[in-house]
Amino acid sequence: MIEWRDEGICLGARPHGESAAIVEVFTLLHGRHAGVVRGGAGRKMAAALQPGTQLDVVWRARLEDHIGAFTAEAVQGRAGIAMAHPGTLLGLGATVALLRATLPERAAHPGLYRATVALFDLFGYPEVWPTAHLRWEVLLLETLGFALDLSACAVTGATEGLAFVSPRTGRAVTQAAAGDWADRLLPLPPCLTGAVPQDQAEIAAALDVTGHFLRVVMAETGSLLPEARARYVAWLAG
Repeated sequence: MIEWRDEGICLGARPHGESAAIVEVFTLLHGRHAGVVRGGAGRKMAAALQPGTQLDVVWRARLEDHIGAFTAEAVQGRAGIAMAHPGTLLGLGATVALLRATLPERAAHPGLYRATVALFDLFGYPEVWPTAHLRWEVLLLETLGFALDLSACAVTGATEGLAFVSPRTGRAVTQAAAGDWADRLLPLPPCLTGAVPQDQAEIAAALDVTGHFLRVVMAETGSLLPEARARYVAWLAG
């Protein structure tokens, strides 16, 4: 028998049999992991298995490659806080869907996990949450092996006047260096380089950039950007 205990974030649950549920959890030390929760389809466990809920989980299986079984206890619920504002509720759905769509099963990413916990802890601050989510998506890209390099122009090395992003390399380009190639480059919203965003539309434009590179990375596994993310970006764009 194999057994481990970890902390994690519930990513979702689906019914399994008459009363159980198969639950996906993003854990600190064991990555995105699934398991059967007995009684998980009942009302008693409903609150604990809401997306975004912080869980204390124990996973047991006879063999490592089995789906195994979870026992789960809610440590901190977040869905209620997220539901207080339409943007954070949509953002919760987008973040959870991205984790489910991009992370390989059972691969630990402790840095991304801690960043996700910190992001979800900001649900009560809807005015800063979109910017925090943008920073989280940049980290997600880095975790997936595609780090953006927006510190200097890829052509000239200049650090001022950065206006575009190469859709191929993820590196910044100045207006002057872009020349006739400008219409083939992605616009670089200032908030992607650390500036305070002027409005939500600017954050939406920045998420269009990160979304381009997420599509590039996800295409390697045949995955698509989740609809939940598209709804969140559309809400930001107004």
